[in-house]
Amino acid sequence: MKVIVNKQILKTFPKLNIGIVIAKNIENTGSDEKIYHLLEEIEDLIKLNFVSEKLAEHPMISPWRAAYSEFGSKPSKYNSSVEALMRSILKGRSIPRISKLVDLYNYLSLKHLVPMGADDLARIKGNIKLTFASGKEKFTPLGKKEKEHPDKGEVIYKDDEKVLCRRWNWRECDESKITEQTKEAVIYIEGIFPVTKEKLTEVCRECADMIKTFCNGKAEYHILNEKNNQVKI
Repeated sequence: MKVIVNKQILKTFPKLNIGIVIAKNIENTGSDEKIYHLLEEIEDLIKLNFVSEKLAEHPMISPWRAAYSEFGSKPSKYNSSVEALMRSILKGRSIPRISKLVDLYNYLSLKHLVPMGADDLARIKGNIKLTFASGKEKFTPLGKKEKEHPDKGEVIYKDDEKVLCRRWNWRECDESKITEQTKEAVIYIEGIFPVTKEKLTEVCRECADMIKTFCNGKAEYHILNEKNNQVKI
């Protein structure tokens, strides 16, 4: 199995770096009060340091809005995953506690202001690709059973059978979602300018360390970009 970033994606977004963290032999059942505490702390920091009205102009958020516009998705309607988390907090909501792995990558996403997501490797068929959609692919939104199709030209993650995430990092797939039964997972950490390869490497390392600490698993990471657009996992 490989994770592959389409070369046309890299031409369209030339400073793109994608962190790929592979977690294996994890224990994702139950909850952890330490992760809950970290989430509460970061939620408080978001409330103190941001306001909804100016969020779109933030230097870590506005590049994703520009990217969404580039592939034809209206950024005021469709937010990147990190912006969606932040807006939810600024509306007074707490981030849902899902499982240890999901909770820790939501925490890291908010801490570093980079989009993050994950798939259960046991539910992946073939290779994982970050690419432009043809519009014919099938997608089952998180929490639903009805299938839909992405828009043509939309940036998607997909495997050989289905779309894993629509609009780059906007909505994840129900079929490959992380559950308490997940034993092996791929976590995506996404960086476009001004996020450098060095910064993304730092986040990947922290993510791998937290997986080892909280999920008792093994983790390794890779950076994909124009110099290296694929990795075998």
